[in-house]
Amino acid sequence: MLAAVVLICSVTLQDCTPENATAVIRLPTETGGPAECLLHAQEALAHTSISTALGTDDRVKITCVRASGHPRGR
Repeated sequence: MLAAVVLICSVTLQDCTPENATAVIRLPTETGGPAECLLHAQEALAHTSISTALGTDDRVKITCVRASGHPRGR
């Protein structure tokens, strides 16, 4: 299972990490595959006020990580 992690950064997406992000949001829903994870994260962002609160220099990066509690999770 995968969980989406949304990073809000003011650096390039390549340099955007949880350590330098201005916000890190882990979505509570777990999905089965990478495509489903990314689509779920995009949908979740569209239904929140996060997208309207972004500054002109903010970048959004979505990553999918193994969900904790999963046998192969971290």
